[in-house]
Amino acid sequence: MSLSSALNVAQSSLTATSTQTSVLSRNVAGADDPNYNRKAGTLVTTYGGAVRIASISRAMDSVLFAAKLGSTATTSGQQAIVDALDQLEATVDDPELDQSLAAKLGALTNALQQYGVTPDDPLLAQNVLTKATEMVRSLNAASEAVRTVRQQADADMALGVERVNGLLKEFEAANRAIVKGSQSGADITDQLDTRDRILSQLSEEMGISVATRPNNDMVIYTDGGVTLFETVPRSVTMAPSFALGAGTAGNAVYVDGVPVTGPNAIMPLKSGQIHGSAIVRDEITVTYQSQLDEIARGLIEVFAESDQTGVGPDQAGLFTYGPPPGPAAIPATGVTVAGLAGTIRINANADPSQGGDLDRLRDGGISDPLDPNYSYNASGAAGFPDRIQGLLTALGTSRNFDPATDADPTDTLVGFAGSSVGWLEAQRQTSTQTLGYETALLQRTTAALSNVTGVDINEEMTLMMELERSFNASSTLISTIDRMLEALLQAVR
Repeated sequence: MSLSSALNVAQSSLTATSTQTSVLSRNVAGADDPNYNRKAGTLVTTYGGAVRIASISRAMDSVLFAAKLGSTATTSGQQAIVDALDQLEATVDDPELDQSLAAKLGALTNALQQYGVTPDDPLLAQNVLTKATEMVRSLNAASEAVRTVRQQADADMALGVERVNGLLKEFEAANRAIVKGSQSGADITDQLDTRDRILSQLSEEMGISVATRPNNDMVIYTDGGVTLFETVPRSVTMAPSFALGAGTAGNAVYVDGVPVTGPNAIMPLKSGQIHGSAIVRDEITVTYQSQLDEIARGLIEVFAESDQTGVGPDQAGLFTYGPPPGPAAIPATGVTVAGLAGTIRINANADPSQGGDLDRLRDGGISDPLDPNYSYNASGAAGFPDRIQGLLTALGTSRNFDPATDADPTDTLVGFAGSSVGWLEAQRQTSTQTLGYETALLQRTTAALSNVTGVDINEEMTLMMELERSFNASSTLISTIDRMLEALLQAVR
């Protein structure tokens, strides 16, 4: 080999070592970044024995990365559901503390039983009114809690949509740089890291899948099959539901004009925070609200007063609803009245603090004190027990509830309230178990991907020592060639 050829080989080695050192420095700097993938220079030998870095490669496992995206979306959606169920559980509280609606109904029943033994005791009558008032307050508070959870879920969906649109704009810029760099042969590994980071963040909001085209161009689809990005971002829209009361449907999320949430979605989202929040807003809270409304309707029905002549219709007794004076009509049996749990109240005619009379709990006439046909105690006897016993019988009688509530549709009022508590606890337990599984799966998938694509500092330090030895060898060779050339020139002179 000539001296000039040897010098060329040594110089090319120095250049390659310098490039590899630069890549190694990038690896060390990105070691703590979970979105950084290890880089490496691809070394090739050219004619004459010289070496060069042909390209910068990037550690990647497409299968594991796709699994991570899917697991991230599933975990994020399940987390939204569990968070909402945890909030709804506050309406049940610790069953041992007797704070559930079923427990409140049991307390009201016990108060009535005590009052039925001594109907002329005003303290026992007041106790019945107190327990009834607590029941109403619990229903009102539970209904308000459901409304709050629904509105929060709707707001989370709107924020998710806003975040998706922002991420898609970032993705467009990164994808354009990757395509351009692929065409020119530039180093695009950092841009690929950026694009993958954006994909990971997108998967938190909605389930996605990707397809790679020539020049590393990428297309994104929702897990329902709707195109989310192809060269340019698709528009993701949702009109926030500012007044989301019981019985009011929330607005759907649209991708490029196609609904991906709600009953009209033909290609719905299957995972992600937006999907989970939609399940909370449109299914879980709607079902639980309907259960609360049916408990309220059952109370009104059980405590309704009948025309003792058999002519007039039943009217609301101790429990009524709506703003005062409120309607006296009894809601239809077995049909949910949306929002009834939020408007149920104690009839003022039985509440001394509102000008009413406690004796009407025993005698009847709460619905209309001026109409004697709705009074059960015609004799006015202070020890009249029949009306109270009739209420206890009604509380212990099975009745029809709306089957769409997912609770027991043919049970006593107390039994229906208990099945509602059971439904909520079952939903929470199942969702929490699913979240635990999905979280563990995400952690394992992330760890497996990190083992493939992450940076091992010890490995990088070992490589640094090898590069140092290579640099020293090349430098020594150049110095030797320099001395040989100097000697040759001296000989020529």
